[in-house]
Amino acid sequence: MPELKTILHVDDDEDILEIAKLSLEVVDNFELYQFNSGAAALEAFDSIAPQLLLLDVMMPAMTGPELWQRVKQDYADRTVPTIFMTAKAEEATSRDLITAGALEVITKPFDPMSLGGQVRDAWTQWHARQG
Repeated sequence: MPELKTILHVDDDEDILEIAKLSLEVVDNFELYQFNSGAAALEAFDSIAPQLLLLDVMMPAMTGPELWQRVKQDYADRTVPTIFMTAKAEEATSRDLITAGALEVITKPFDPMSLGGQVRDAWTQWHARQG
């Protein structure tokens, strides 16, 4: 199983971006690329070649699920595992995202000290399922 290094994180909340940066980059040493919009993330996608997507569900202009669909459509030759984050812990939304193939749905506010572990665990489980 390859080591997880490169994460593309998209959230329209600057505070969440900063907390995730401290957690994932400073504490857990991931190479983190952050954007506050789906459009900006898509523009940089090729140059980043992320191993994992960490997407906010609710964003203006392009939601996390819409961005995910664009990535799956535009980069059909790549499978990029995806974790969603949401402030609205609606069970139906989480279930729909997991059913559609998301690795996990993390509810905000999240524990910054455990975020890296949650991401690594989801990555490990995804690779185990890939066989």
